[in-house]
Amino acid sequence: MGCVFSLPEDRRDAAERTPTTKETSFIEKMKKTGKNIIVFYGSQTGTAEEFANRLSKDAQRYAMKGMAADPEEYDMGELSRLTEIKNSLAIFCMATYGEGDPTDNAQDFYDWLQDNDDENLSGLNYTVFALGNKTYEHYNAMGKYVDKRLEELGANRIFDLGLGDDDGNLEEDFISWREQFWPAVCEHFGVEALGDESSIRQYELKEHTDINMNKVYTGEIGRLKSFEVQKPPFDSKNPFLAPVTINRRLNKGGDRHLMHLELDITGSKIRYESGDHVAVFPTNDSGLVNKLGQALGVDLDVVISLNNLDEESNKKHPFPCPTTYRTALTHYLDITHPPRTNVLYELAQYASDPKDQENMRKMASSSPEGKALYQSWVLDASRNILAVLEDMPSLKPPVDHLCELLPRLQARYYSIASSSKVHPNSIHICAVVVEYTTKTGRINKGVATNWLKNKLVTDNGYKSTVPMYIRKSQFRLPFKATNPVIMVGPGTGIAPFIGFIQERGWLREQGKEVGETVLFFGCRHKNEDYIYQEELEEAEKKGVLTQLNVAFSRDQEHKVYVQHLLKTNKEHIWKLIHSENAHIYICGDARNMAKDVQAAFHDIAEEFGGMTHTQATDYIKKLMTKGRYSQDVWS
Repeated sequence: MGCVFSLPEDRRDAAERTPTTKETSFIEKMKKTGKNIIVFYGSQTGTAEEFANRLSKDAQRYAMKGMAADPEEYDMGELSRLTEIKNSLAIFCMATYGEGDPTDNAQDFYDWLQDNDDENLSGLNYTVFALGNKTYEHYNAMGKYVDKRLEELGANRIFDLGLGDDDGNLEEDFISWREQFWPAVCEHFGVEALGDESSIRQYELKEHTDINMNKVYTGEIGRLKSFEVQKPPFDSKNPFLAPVTINRRLNKGGDRHLMHLELDITGSKIRYESGDHVAVFPTNDSGLVNKLGQALGVDLDVVISLNNLDEESNKKHPFPCPTTYRTALTHYLDITHPPRTNVLYELAQYASDPKDQENMRKMASSSPEGKALYQSWVLDASRNILAVLEDMPSLKPPVDHLCELLPRLQARYYSIASSSKVHPNSIHICAVVVEYTTKTGRINKGVATNWLKNKLVTDNGYKSTVPMYIRKSQFRLPFKATNPVIMVGPGTGIAPFIGFIQERGWLREQGKEVGETVLFFGCRHKNEDYIYQEELEEAEKKGVLTQLNVAFSRDQEHKVYVQHLLKTNKEHIWKLIHSENAHIYICGDARNMAKDVQAAFHDIAEEFGGMTHTQATDYIKKLMTKGRYSQDVWS
């Protein structure tokens, strides 16, 4: 269900795995169900899984049968056997996560591709669609690797690698690729489209009139009643309900709300390291859910199940069932992101005004005017599904079909702002509340940050809790405490560095020799949003922070950012990097800050290392490969 995030320690070694049984054999499953197209997805936030489902559904329009598959659930060593199935094709929708890494659910597949040089995949027909983001250093690394590696192992690429860029318009990239992909499939296999453009339902609705309410899901992610009876180990399928012990506003002024929360993990057996991420499962705003119920004219408290029409599918329901529409729209479905084009396309039939129908289908097409309309009317206007329904009064879709089409609400990741050496039973989060006015004059609120903001320590005498688990990261302090660290983190990008500073302080208290600890922090105004000011100044006073550099971007005529401060300290920084083996850490905005900071490091290497621009770029790249230049960035 949803997308799978298994953490590295859950992974069994390939050697330990049980021999291939029916369950892990996608070949046997395809033969049994008459499928000839399999769409594997490497998904971290659900988008690649969504695209895989759309492609497997498409197959029916060409008299072929497709299935979407999580590579973690199957024995990928069977790829060479796909030739046993006539007209077979493997499609890979692969997202890249973190620093060019595979998603958690594709890690085993990635390892398998790397380890098996003697694998013979000749006769395997394949294509790859990659999902990535151009603002990141390793753009679409995973998709590119799978595409190249399958070819190296002898497989037959039947259509070019597609590159999706989430910094631009991922949906448009996907549609344009898919539009050319299917004709190539037709040509390759000698098939043609059936011309059936009607909507194909994947699930059927069952309403439960008299059901024992103990059998009904109320927001649990995995096991029924898992929120009432909590059992470790806790992970993405079994989150821990952590009580909120502190929730305070960090900034002294300004119109934004920056907050610090502390989650109690006592007795959970959860362990974390500085630099890890905490994943939280938020819920949608109840006001938004009620408005959706009104717009759809539906009783939200009806108990329902959506059951897969394909009985052999591993995915029995789109979200935990049985449940109510209210629970599904609150806990399980994403109702705030602008809907993707396939949702508009499938819902178009429910608009009674032909003009609305035409516009919805046009927005889902790959024609230039259709793409432009989708870009302006949906994306630029930030219209969520409620706004679409409000602005197209003739559109009255059945709520069950809408619930089938909406993507799953995903966990949100935050860099942990504490050290487990100092706070073994507590996890700290630092975040800024997202709220903005759209072009249509509506106020859009970030799901997770507004939900966290409202997590009061006690609510009507009850403790507020947050469903959470830990995702390990590569963002780690140096193994040798004597190595200097240079940390660059403006705004909430300071989060992991609060943990790092706590840890370096703890190491000093243990009598360890600790190298220089240098921080570059940035905010807008010293007297408004200089968050953690007291902690940072205290750390500097104690000598834990050997250098505290703060850029206040708007306290003077010209803007001053962290990269400017780097340049005023360049000689010292070069000495730390070049002579003392310093580790560099960047956290925060990927789009501008991380690039500008990296450029500043290039300049420093050029000036003080006497390098050409190309040599300086290579020098920083080498630091990255050695694990001495780490980024924890988001866009």
